[in-house]
Amino acid sequence: MKILITGGKGMLGRTLQRELAGHEIIVADLPEWDITDDTGFVAKVCEAKPELIVHCAAMTKVDDCETNRDLAFRLNEDGSRNVALAAKACGARLFAISTDYVFSGEPPREPWAWSETDIPRPRTVYGASKFAGEQMIQMLLPEAVIIRIAWLYGAGGPSFVHTMAKLGAQEGAPLKVVNDQRGNPTSTKTVADVIKFLMTKSDVSGIVHGTCEDQCTWYDLTVELFRLLGLKREVVPCATEEFSRPAPRPHNSALKKSVLNLLGYRTPKWQDALAEFVKTEF
Repeated sequence: MKILITGGKGMLGRTLQRELAGHEIIVADLPEWDITDDTGFVAKVCEAKPELIVHCAAMTKVDDCETNRDLAFRLNEDGSRNVALAAKACGARLFAISTDYVFSGEPPREPWAWSETDIPRPRTVYGASKFAGEQMIQMLLPEAVIIRIAWLYGAGGPSFVHTMAKLGAQEGAPLKVVNDQRGNPTSTKTVADVIKFLMTKSDVSGIVHGTCEDQCTWYDLTVELFRLLGLKREVVPCATEEFSRPAPRPHNSALKKSVLNLLGYRTPKWQDALAEFVKTEF
């Protein structure tokens, strides 16, 4: 199969190139491929004639989105519109990557996991722009699949896991790590496996949550990472308020995998995926 990956040079894109190596891969990334080029991008895609487009390209730095709203919407909404138009024009199937940030992160009870049918209410520019992209894709291409992921890490980084592994190997004062935000740490390998599974399901469309199973806090994730790496630097829990950021962080953005489970597919637990990753990355 001929597969075009937007943002193919990024962390997820690099993993997809490796995991989909048996297919013909087109890496669509800057400067040659610009998803904000309304006519040029569609023309290039139609010339390439992919059978599947995996749309990873996005503005993902949450705080940068907060301080540059116009750019965030140009990339995450307008760019997604152009990718959907390109898929429609050349008859390609579309898998678009989205985010847990489309939800408010303020659940009515704990523990909580958001399902595919819950109504998004983003609290950040990043979340709002990604949700706008979801809506644009569903309006133009209802048969597209939108895969929401979260707390991503993968080979080569950059990611929270890489940052904490580096800090944990250094001597110094105890590391303060937030312990009141919950989510699903998810490896790019897990996402690639979800995509490979969905490639076999031609009748699936709409929203699919594709994170690892089980949830934890950033503190829990750090403690488990240090255990796996044998790092002795002390880690202490702290509250979100101790780290002032332009964009508010969701207190719980864990995702329920209702669609995948109905299809008989289960993603690995986050602890197992992390252990597998540590063996090959560090």
